[in-house]
Order: sequence, then structure tokens, then C-alpha cells
Amino acid sequence: MQDNPTQVPLWRQLQGAASLLMAVRDGRSMTAALEDVDAALRPGVQALGFHTLRWLGRADALRQQLAHRPPPPEADALLCVALALAWTEEGAPYTSHTLVDQAVEAAKRGEATRHQASFLNGCLRRFLRERDELVARTEKSPQAVWNHPQWWIDRLRKDHPGQWQAILQANNSRAPLVLRVNERKTTQADYLLALAAAGIDASPVGRHGVVLAAARPVPSLPGFAQGHFSVQDAAAQLAAPLLLQELAKPGEGGARLHILDACAAPGGKTAHLLELADCEVMALEIDARRCERIAQNLLRLGLQAEIRVGDAGKPDGWWDGRPYDGILLDAPCTASGIVRRHPDVRWLRRPTDIAQLAAIQAKLLQALWPLLKPGGRLLYCTCSVFRAEGDQQMQTFLAHHTDALLKPSPGHLLPQSGVKATVFPDNLMREHDGFYYALLEKSGR
Repeated sequence: MQDNPTQVPLWRQLQGAASLLMAVRDGRSMTAALEDVDAALRPGVQALGFHTLRWLGRADALRQQLAHRPPPPEADALLCVALALAWTEEGAPYTSHTLVDQAVEAAKRGEATRHQASFLNGCLRRFLRERDELVARTEKSPQAVWNHPQWWIDRLRKDHPGQWQAILQANNSRAPLVLRVNERKTTQADYLLALAAAGIDASPVGRHGVVLAAARPVPSLPGFAQGHFSVQDAAAQLAAPLLLQELAKPGEGGARLHILDACAAPGGKTAHLLELADCEVMALEIDARRCERIAQNLLRLGLQAEIRVGDAGKPDGWWDGRPYDGILLDAPCTASGIVRRHPDVRWLRRPTDIAQLAAIQAKLLQALWPLLKPGGRLLYCTCSVFRAEGDQQMQTFLAHHTDALLKPSPGHLLPQSGVKATVFPDNLMREHDGFYYALLEKSGR
């Protein structure tokens, strides 16, 4: 857990974290809920919120031990935040007794919780007295042990019988800050030197990536204003090189590659394509506001693309009839591979989401494949570890498209934490989120 600003009382941060938990329980993302938090409180509230959502399975199980009938939602959220922090003091800058005192203070200061302050005090003090026994009882619950919904655990055991535990462990770790170096402005080696000169410890990851030993405010890093880097996980950095590896052949008539980046926001992969090759890229995004984000990111990096608002599943609304050399489809998905960075995802998703999103992915593949010229390539990717959004999706597509050839591709990349230690021996990057990649080539028939 990150350090909390000392000038902000802990009870206020606990209130804020409880409001985030309530928002997630109501189906709202933590990112959106954070926008409602006062700027002065936001860093501390975010740190507490992330910690709570990583250990919410255990906190829920402990609350059930302490109070078989749940208290009102506001008090229940505050109690679960306190329990998530109290059951493991890893990284906490305060003692358990301070936590209890401030949690009770938070209850007293909240209009919806003040009548539950004594109840909260009693639960937390009992937890401190009986901690080992209470924690031991929760060991019988897989949701408490792994801090994921039971259906999610079951799905991973089915999809990845040999790695499901390692995936869950990685999900509960904190993801580091990973940057992608803009090869048009600097190199990976030179940027590592620039970081070292600024006293920032970092290591290379992949061909273009840099992973920081400790997170820092991104605008404060060397070369931010000059566009020397972007924030992008190492797994996502594979997309542009995979699509371009056979397409970017110099000396073939001087024509620039014509590439579509479907579902392009926030523009990281669009930028990487432009950094690596002289090509024409259309960045397509259904959300006009997210298109503005793409434009802002490209401007900082000194890059240009055609940005268009449109539905990738309905090309008649935006396609000019000119076939593409390459198409990058980073399809909407469950985001089950980026739980390290978004710990609320596991609690927001429902089992039915997988089939619904898989249907959208299939529709997008079906709509975009005809836009690809013979000999062209389409890279399908999702930030998911579920096979229904990865290899099962691809097997179905290939069975119905005889003009599609699956080229060597990473397939399912499982989330990996730790630059120095690797859970999966064949994973040489050693630090990345969960992802799926399939590279398709269109035959000339």
C-alpha cells in the first residue's frame, strides 16, 4: 500500500475509501468514483481503496464472523475497509489501535454511520483480541483465501488448471509503473540513463519498455513534456511490433502502410505503431470524448493519425472502401488480465459478462475481416485471461473463415509480477499484465 499523506486525517481517508467500496458494490468503477473525491484526499483514498479491493474477499469473510447480520451499507463498507487494513498490516504507516480509533471516528463523523460507531468499535476490538482464530476460520472460504469471487476462481481453474493459483497471486500484487520509450525521440538505453541521472531506479522490460522500481507522478518524470515515453504495460507493448513484423518491409514501391487501429482509445497502440513505422493510421473510437484523449496523447508524442468517431462493428458508417494492410483489434473484454492495476474489476464483473463480451468480439472480427486486403494481417487482442475471449474465440473464427491463417502468436499471456523472479519459466519479460494475442493473415483467394 502506498504511503498516505500525513496532513490528511486518517478518518477522512477511511470515509473516502468506504465511499469507493460502496460505489463498486453499486456497479460503478473505482476510476469513475475517484473523480468525485476531493483532490487533496484522492491519493490517500485511492491507496486505501486499492488495498481494500485487493483483500475484500478476506474482509467480507471476517465481517461475517463478527456480525452474522450485515449492518447498513455505509457502516458495512467502513467496517470492511478497516478489516482489510487490520488483518494484514503490510505497509501500513499506523498501528492497529490507531486504525480502530480512526475508523470509529470516521463512523462518528458520518451522518449515515454515527449510530453504528459503537457497533464498529466492538467488532474491530474483538477482531484485535481474536485475530488468529477469526482469520483461521476464514481459511475454509476460497473467496477469502484468494480474494476473488468464487465463480472467477472456478473459471480460472477450468481455463488454466496448472496456473490458476499463480494467476490469482499475481492479481493480488501491486503492478509497477511501466513506460514505453518513444523510439522516434530516444532509445531504451538512453532513457534508462536519463532516469538514473534523475536518481530514479528502473530496469528494461521487453524491447521498448522501462519498469520503475517505485511509482512516481508521471508528469514529473524526465522527458514527459517532450514526448519521450508513454505509460503502457509490457504486454500491451507487444501489439504494434506483432502487427508490423511482416508488414513493415522497406523498399516496396515506397507506399506507406495503411493501418486501422479499431477501438483505439486511449491511443497507446496507435502511437506505438507510428513510433515504429512510417504508416498511415486511422484511430477509430466509438466514444467522442475518448477520441480527444487520443489526440492529446499523440500531440505530446509528436505523432499524427487520422482520428475518427465510429463503431468498429458497423464499417458502413466510416470506411471509405480502401482495404487495409493491417488491422489492430484490441477488443472490448472483461479486463480479467489487468486486475493488478484495476482491483475493482473482479468485483464488478458477473459470470454472464464473459459470453456477452465474447459475442461482441465475434461481431467485431466478422465486421472487420472483409476490410483487410489479401496478404494483410489482423491482430486480435484482449486484456483477458479467460479462454472464451482468447483461444476459444479464435478457434471459432478460424473454423468459419477458411481464408484466415493463424501466424505464430503469443496466445494467452498470464499476469506476471516481479522483474527478478518469474512464475512461468517461458516468460522472458517477467513483468506484465494478462493478455491474449492472435495474429491472422488473409490468404489471396
